[in-house]
Amino acid sequence: MNMLRRLVSKKELKSIYGIPYSPAHIARLEKAQKFPIRVNLGLCRVAWYADEIEAWIDSRPRAA
Repeated sequence: MNMLRRLVSKKELKSIYGIPYSPAHIARLEKAQKFPIRVNLGLCRVAWYADEIEAWIDSRPRAA
């Protein structure tokens, strides 16, 4: 069975998932292995796997 994985763009990180981070901060988090690693789609286009973004969000601590 072939599973399809949805890709999320930079714009969708904010508009769909509500992630307020700048692209530079996301890159810092990726480098520190604290955010899912991007997928390079072309020279100037990147995306992330939606299931990895959702798992990252679920792993975040809740405010008291």
